[in-house]
Formats: sequence, structure tokens, C-alpha cells
Amino acid sequence: MEITDDRAFPAALTALSRIDFPWEYDEKADEPAPGNMDYEPYEEFESAGDTTDWIRSWTGNEDLDGAEFRLFGKDGTGGLAVLWLVREGPLTAQPVVFFGSEGEVGPVATNLSEFLWLLAGGVGPQEAVEFGADSGVPNEELRAVAEKYSGLEPLTPAEVLARARAEFPGFAETVQSWCR
Repeated sequence: MEITDDRAFPAALTALSRIDFPWEYDEKADEPAPGNMDYEPYEEFESAGDTTDWIRSWTGNEDLDGAEFRLFGKDGTGGLAVLWLVREGPLTAQPVVFFGSEGEVGPVATNLSEFLWLLAGGVGPQEAVEFGADSGVPNEELRAVAEKYSGLEPLTPAEVLARARAEFPGFAETVQSWCR
């Protein structure tokens, strides 16, 4: 498959970049407050050069150029939400994956439309990989974005994660094979 050099930010990601994702920590419970997602959307994709630097640093593999990735969001620890360009079609058809700051990796959604429903269910990319589908509280503002841009009937976070994990069961092993 030929990797596209398309870096035009999809309208759905632009809509997400306009939403404030509040973050509060419950000191007493020593965990994030209910209804919070540790997610900071970007206003544009990281540059090709920055993407190359990131994947080489993350994997320790200087042979990688990161052409098959589009970084579009992060969490407070430095973990990244990424489109992984592995199939024919537009950027919006590519799976969403997560690369954590401490080596966590995993598929998050089979495409951008399903990712919107994951967020609408109150589950961010880090939470999806680290805590699973039951970690969120639905968010009406994000549901409105999913309804407008996904073109899909509503999905629960559990459905989104199950589909992603079924389609990309070997993602973590693939990433591990890149590491040096």
C-alpha cells in the first residue's frame, strides 16, 4: 500500500480541537474525577519531521520514518492519539491507536468515526488502552460531534474497543517488533 502524504486535518478533528476537555483530579480518591478524560486534541497534525523524531525516539529505531502515522492528540503524560495509515482510503478511514508515555500501546478505534463515539461515551485514548471501556461518563458535547461527523449510528465505548481489538489484535506485537 502506498502511504499518503495527506496532512489535511479532518473536519471531525477540527471540531474536537474546539472542545475544552476539562481535567480534574480527585485527591481524596487518588484518581481522575468522574467524567474526565486525559485528552488534549491538537489543532493540526504534527509535522512529518516531528513524527519521524517521535517514532524513532519511542522505538529506538532510527530506520523508521513515521510516514504511516498522523499524531492528532495527547494526554497529560505525553501519550499520543494517532491515526495509523494501514489501509486504502482517506485519513478518516484509518484506525486510531494509542502510544503511551510508559510503553502502553493499543488499538482504540477502527476509524475516526468510531473514535468519535468512544469519546462521546466518555472514554479517551489513554483510558481505552489502560482502563477499558467502562472508565467513562458520556459527554453530550462530544456526542453532538459524533452525531454530526461520524455518519454512524451510536456505538458504546465497549463496542468501539471490541471492534478495534478484533481487527488489530496484534498491534502491540507489531509495535514491539519495531523497537530496538
